Amino acid sequence: MKIIGLTGSIGCGKSSLSDIFRKHGICIIDADIKGREVYENKEVLENLYKEFGEEIKSSDGRPDRKLLGKIVFSDEKKLEKLNDITHPAIRQMIEDDIKAAENKGEKAVVIDAALLIEAGYTSICDIIIVVTCDEGTQIERVMRRDNCTKETAVSKIKSQMSQTEKKKYADYVIDNSGTIKELENQAEMFIEKFEVDYFGK
Repeated sequence: MKIIGLTGSIGCGKSSLSDIFRKHGICIIDADIKGREVYENKEVLENLYKEFGEEIKSSDGRPDRKLLGKIVFSDEKKLEKLNDITHPAIRQMIEDDIKAAENKGEKAVVIDAALLIEAGYTSICDIIIVVTCDEGTQIERVMRRDNCTKETAVSKIKSQMSQTEKKKYADYVIDNSGTIKELENQAEMFIEKFEVDYFGK
């Protein structure tokens, strides 16, 4: 089974490409979903409350993720602490899903992760796809998606690894500056090439 890593900067359309792959019957492991599910892990919760205090606990007993986000957004050391607590558990969940897909006989699986490179998943991937788009389109998409100002959108973009840096890790780059139809065409071209290169179809 081949493992495909899919990543891209905020606003570039990584999730749109992931949805297209899913429609083609490719197994998707969504790291964002795992990132939410990790807050149901008892050991993770204990470590979070120990590190950040009971004040981050909401009325339902779960962490207030918005409050936690505010705490770590402006403090790099606290962000590192949060990552140290959550990332190993998220990685374990992803590796469990990879094993499950392999046991089901899947030919390929896509790990859809915004922090694919930063979190060190490149080492387990056979191929890396990076989704990109032009800067103007990226800013517009972030403003529309998050209902924020241009300044806020630019700040969010700059807080992440740049598109240029991400592309250095790519085996395959898909430019999503255009329409969804153009993205679908590029996705289909990738699938055809992937099947020929890896499975001789």
